[in-house]
Amino acid sequence: MHTQEEEFYHAILIVASVVGIILLYFIITAIGYHRKSIRMHKDKIQAEIDTLENERRRIASDLHDELGPLLSAVKLQINNIETVGAEDQQLVVKSSQHIDSIIQKLREISNNLMPNTLLRKGLKNAIDELAETYKKASKLEIKFTCEQEVRLDQNKEINIYRIVQEVLHNTIKHSGANLLLISLRKDDNRILLATADNGKGFDFFSTAKELKGLGLRNLQSRAEVMGGEMICNSQPGKGVTYIFDIPV
Repeated sequence: MHTQEEEFYHAILIVASVVGIILLYFIITAIGYHRKSIRMHKDKIQAEIDTLENERRRIASDLHDELGPLLSAVKLQINNIETVGAEDQQLVVKSSQHIDSIIQKLREISNNLMPNTLLRKGLKNAIDELAETYKKASKLEIKFTCEQEVRLDQNKEINIYRIVQEVLHNTIKHSGANLLLISLRKDDNRILLATADNGKGFDFFSTAKELKGLGLRNLQSRAEVMGGEMICNSQPGKGVTYIFDIPV
């Protein structure tokens, strides 16, 4: 009888061990598939971002290297036209001024597509210049603080710059705010980017599900490909706060 009980418990132990091994195998496999899925998702987002940035870079180069010199040549030819009378001279002057305005606008568009300051002077100076540009073009008061120079690999710098650009655009277009605070800080192993406005706010979850939540998805995607996370705190009437925690 004692031997039968031992055999019974031994059989149960074997069955439990086999079941445990099978469960462990399925858990490990599921974790592996999940990690692979996350990796593939990040790779897909990164590929889309790379394509977008390369296209922006190409268009910016075309505007700067081709259209800019062409317009300058047209302006030179217009200024060399022999005029008869004050009316003709005034027409030449106005045409020249219009071309100057177009050239300036092309430079702004080119810089918006691929900011030279970011490539030449780094992230801190690029965001500072971006904030000044938006401040002049809107009624939004923008206060940017960054106590130290922040230099990262180019992909991270571009992604963080685009995040700030998207937040600025959304704040001006949707928030109704008159003040936006932007803070950038680098600790030992991470970047903390925080923004806060005093606008009308929104319902984060409902907006994220709707088509108009595309800007939110862009912010989330940029954070994800850097291995970071985005926290958004917003309620109707209480402004919007974003925190981006990015490992370096």
